[in-house]
Amino acid sequence: MQAQKAARLSQIIGQKIEEFKSVTQDLDEKTASCAPAGRWSPKQIVSHLCGSEGVGFMPSIRAILEDDTPRLDIDVEDPFFTEKRSRMTFNELLAEFESEYRKMADFVTGLSEEQLNRKAHIPMLKETSMGEHPTLAGWIEAIGEHHLGMHTDHMREVIFMIKRKVA
Repeated sequence: MQAQKAARLSQIIGQKIEEFKSVTQDLDEKTASCAPAGRWSPKQIVSHLCGSEGVGFMPSIRAILEDDTPRLDIDVEDPFFTEKRSRMTFNELLAEFESEYRKMADFVTGLSEEQLNRKAHIPMLKETSMGEHPTLAGWIEAIGEHHLGMHTDHMREVIFMIKRKVA
């Protein structure tokens, strides 16, 4: 059972990575740096998906594995667009994004049912169907499927807005 659940999570993350990359495949550097009024640029969206610079999402996953119901305070409005990331090319940011999510997908495949069922306290999720005490499997699914899926749609929308304005 554990192998199936872990494999399913890993597969979902892999599919979402490919879907996101396909949305961004024809984006040039100039377009990737444009931001419609009140919105993030494509580079900022990718930066946000990478998480904190040099940290990513793995520390939250490890905290759930190592601590009893750790509290995770998540800043959903932070694009994590640092000076260093602003100087990176769009392709470099995409490589960082893919590395972060592949690391997560690979990591989850080795987790046991017991590990996948460990819980965290994430107040930000209180009003979601997951609730504020998700399992590790739920947290990984939230990051790898829902969060990434939402920002894939976000990216489509921003690219459309940029191209419509340019045309």
